[in-house]
Amino acid sequence: MSSLLNELAPLKDEFIALRHDLHTHPELGFTEKRTSDIVASKLTEWGYTIERGIGGTGLVATLSNGSSKKIIGLRAEMDALPIVETTGLPWKSAQEGVSHMCGHDGHTTMLLCAAKYLAEKRPFDGTLHLIFQPAEELLCGGSRMIDDGLFDKYPCDLIFAQHNMPGFPSGNFYFHKDAAMASSDTVKITIKGKGGHGAMPQKAKDPVLACAQLVMALQSIVSRNVDPFAPAVVTIGALNVGRAANVIPAEGELLLTVRTMTDEVRKLVLSRISDIATNTALTFECQATIEHENGSPVLVNGNKAIDFARNTAAEIVGADHCHDSPAFMGSEDFAFMLQAHPNGCYWFVGNGTEGCNGTPLHNGGFDFNDANIIPGASLFVGLVEKYLAPSR
Repeated sequence: MSSLLNELAPLKDEFIALRHDLHTHPELGFTEKRTSDIVASKLTEWGYTIERGIGGTGLVATLSNGSSKKIIGLRAEMDALPIVETTGLPWKSAQEGVSHMCGHDGHTTMLLCAAKYLAEKRPFDGTLHLIFQPAEELLCGGSRMIDDGLFDKYPCDLIFAQHNMPGFPSGNFYFHKDAAMASSDTVKITIKGKGGHGAMPQKAKDPVLACAQLVMALQSIVSRNVDPFAPAVVTIGALNVGRAANVIPAEGELLLTVRTMTDEVRKLVLSRISDIATNTALTFECQATIEHENGSPVLVNGNKAIDFARNTAAEIVGADHCHDSPAFMGSEDFAFMLQAHPNGCYWFVGNGTEGCNGTPLHNGGFDFNDANIIPGASLFVGLVEKYLAPSR
């Protein structure tokens, strides 16, 4: 298995070119038609059976070999972000305001590289499902695929996915047991009052004052309601209220992101947000409406699966390139797949520490590190070869 890096190396230039093409033509969640077309075309050419339209623009490719009943699933995401790219690279985004600033172009490429090798060599006995997911950035593409019957149609014994991580050395893999990434909830709070003249505040019900108090009050949740040893974040990312100095507006709006590492803390924080918003609004003779716009659960790795992935990676790149990973307060909707199918895991591959490769995710100056294509693809291949090893 240690030879996989060398065996896949001849595919490097082909898949760097593919990655650059995907990077130049990014597509937002649920609009990944071109990307999905390219993925489907190549997989069909290599002999996979394809079903498209799962969860919108998602697709599943299946390849069976031999007679074993074992089944493994590998997943990558295809969508980009609404961010202006500033890298200036030759393969920079051709679509203004849309770019692959999270590296999903690279994740798709790694899985396609593995797919081609596996189709050509067929070094396994069993069934392989490749899951290409839309709209991960919206934190609902994975859920949408499950709602469309993903695991009913394509059951898996194990499922795996990986993500690049800037700031960590390229070609190194990072693994975390149990809760590895936070839940994510987007909450919209609308404060309705009564508009009026800025010079006569006694005739109005001021939502500006209520919103200002609410911004501060919400910060008490983490400091006063959550156990200090339990990670939690409540961030007010947007406060929209009023447009003129002499006008008291009729309503204001706050947009929040909430991150937690356990279901219990998640429920507590969301409950306290509702209570505090409702009662703060009433204090200022206003009314609060709380809308939970979307959310994804905590990403919890199966410990047996993470051990299996780490041991496989060590056989390919060496144990000195495999590390314990910290948990991250960022979120990933692969969590939905692991929630529905706990026998699986998610790990990180270092994207590098310099230049575009070391720039943080979701930043206009980021770029996926092409040096990771072969190591990432090799680990996918290694998992298939090891789990679906032919009987001797």
